[in-house]
Amino acid sequence: MKLRVILTIVGVITATPALALVWPGMLETSYGLSNLDPMTTALLQHRGVLQGALGAAIVWAAFFPPVRVPASATAIVTKATFLALTAVDAQLRADMNLVSLAFDPIAIVILGAVIAHHLRTARPAPASV
Repeated sequence: MKLRVILTIVGVITATPALALVWPGMLETSYGLSNLDPMTTALLQHRGVLQGALGAAIVWAAFFPPVRVPASATAIVTKATFLALTAVDAQLRADMNLVSLAFDPIAIVILGAVIAHHLRTARPAPASV
């Protein structure tokens, strides 16, 4: 039960950038960006949709254990990539909101623990003859 709640919370927070599709002002709130050209707005809204899909996959994993490892691994890769591209640059890091800087590393640890737990508790496949 706790795992379901944790994965649901991680999934919902991961999906929040999808709100930029219907509320472009979120791009300024979340990323400190304003007066964007239409292509940059579209790319960031598209990123939001992808984050929404990833968040939905994590929520799905909360209720369907067979997808926990692939959903968690995908989220770890995407979150780590985002951090590698942004957090290492002092200027970019200064422009990021605290939620993004704190949430992604915490989510990576949680999702890594989910993978470890799933692999530790998974039943071994029956030996083939």
